[in-house]
Amino acid sequence: MASTVLIVTALEDVTADRVVDVLNEREVPVVRVDPADIGPDLRFGFRLGEDDSSWDGRLLTPSREVDVREVAAVYYRRPTPYTNAFEHLPRQQRDFASAEARHGLGGVLNALRGVVYVNHPHAVARADFKPAQLQRFALLGLRVPPTLITNEVNAARKFAAEHRRVVYKTFRGLPRGDDGHTGAIWTQRVEPESFDETLAVTAHLFQAEIPKRSDVRVTVVGHQVFAQRITAPDGALDWRRGDWDELSHSPIAVPATIKAALHAYLESFGLVFGCFDFALTGDGDDPEDWWAIECNPNGQWGWLPDAAHITEAFADVMITDDRKEMASHDDAHRS
Repeated sequence: MASTVLIVTALEDVTADRVVDVLNEREVPVVRVDPADIGPDLRFGFRLGEDDSSWDGRLLTPSREVDVREVAAVYYRRPTPYTNAFEHLPRQQRDFASAEARHGLGGVLNALRGVVYVNHPHAVARADFKPAQLQRFALLGLRVPPTLITNEVNAARKFAAEHRRVVYKTFRGLPRGDDGHTGAIWTQRVEPESFDETLAVTAHLFQAEIPKRSDVRVTVVGHQVFAQRITAPDGALDWRRGDWDELSHSPIAVPATIKAALHAYLESFGLVFGCFDFALTGDGDDPEDWWAIECNPNGQWGWLPDAAHITEAFADVMITDDRKEMASHDDAHRS
């Protein structure tokens, strides 16, 4: 029976390190690879015969070797982009080589049968768009802030007039700059007087501001749910922009109807794991207090106070019988 867990991520990934440590403690075979190491440090050969419906072959790193038919689970974390392996090449050659690597090596790693993916890259891609997230939340009965996506100044002004206090959010973080660093634009209040014709340049996301008392991060891994209330000392609109050491964390019970909606959300996108953010307008006992903000299908969780328990949940999902059910569903979802 297949038993190896394949972890696909960059070398410096402390969150993946946690999962590796727990799997080692449980004596589960683990192989860790970064596809951008393709070359002498990452070699492979895969075959598909006339009578085979599954890929056969091996991945080899300087310290590990794995038969892909021995892989029971794949944990996709934060692999280095394929383009990084070919940055030394002229642009056309770089783009060609990286595309070939992504479609060849990545194509096989994404098509292993009977394997539970946490999460499958295709599922992450489907679930990574905020408009789809918000719509799915609403369909599942979760409360969602009134939202406008537009590049039209009059529409933005009208929305702001209707809801009085309005916030602006980005769809994505800032891309990598010339200095190699990425960045973020935090959630911020906006005034209709600031809107002008420059809005036409690109898409903008506006929401009615929710009079929240705190935030909640809910991490769902398989059938397990972990929730932490997050309170900023200064009542910050976006808790991510302040001093994280000053944040107050406390466990919070998730109402049963909210839990059911989160499991249904992951199921609908073919996900095993997700990090959900909520704004809380009350003490949290009433589901009406919970306002769904977003779900990161490949979110960070290593910083949370209950990270040790979340780590165990990741190991559980990849080595227990639950994975059979999830792998069967995932194969059907992708077919």
